[in-house]
Amino acid sequence: MRNFAPLAVALAFLSAPFLAAGAGAVDAPARAQTVIIGLDLSKSNPLVEDEAYAARVAARMVAEIDKLPVRSRVMVRTFGAYDSSENPLKIDETISARARPESVAEGVSALVAAMPQLVAEGKLKAQQWTYIVSFMETMSHQVDCAAGDVRVILLTDGFEDSEQTRMLRGGALPKPEAYYQGCTELMMLGVGQGGGSPAVTKRAREQWERWAQAAGFQHFTGLYDW
Repeated sequence: MRNFAPLAVALAFLSAPFLAAGAGAVDAPARAQTVIIGLDLSKSNPLVEDEAYAARVAARMVAEIDKLPVRSRVMVRTFGAYDSSENPLKIDETISARARPESVAEGVSALVAAMPQLVAEGKLKAQQWTYIVSFMETMSHQVDCAAGDVRVILLTDGFEDSEQTRMLRGGALPKPEAYYQGCTELMMLGVGQGGGSPAVTKRAREQWERWAQAAGFQHFTGLYDW
């Protein structure tokens, strides 16, 4: 797989699971993890057009995935508009001897790095809206925080722009129900990107930290850069 160009790897990820080059033994962990990775396709997110930024995010994603224990689940989704037909990308992989964490990490990283090219070529569609809250509510029904460690990683500028609120216009996030009670972490990479000032970034980060706590997450990490 390392011999393929990033775009080819990314497109392969859309249609088939990643398999490791070898199927050696994998040590069984005491507790598997579930990692949801949400790719924000809204036009305000630099991930959809800035190749250098996408490459930086892609490199960070390797470190978040390549040490996952066996039986861990990696779920990759896109979000932006509320209409699910606008976000057809759905990738689910379970770490095993065949799908080793290094291979899955490499595939996710290649997909993220290729996002600007995929959007430019029309294979993925940049969107006008940013329904982060609705995406989180939807994904909460696909995980069980009592059954294992659950982390949600959103590659997003963090600016909810929906019928619920428009953060860049001063709107506040709605208070959530405890959809993620006991879940390990909500991580947002890119919070405040494009907002234009440290004050805007700080406000967005603080709002999402309060939201994450109310939703039941044990930890919140919101990074503008890293």
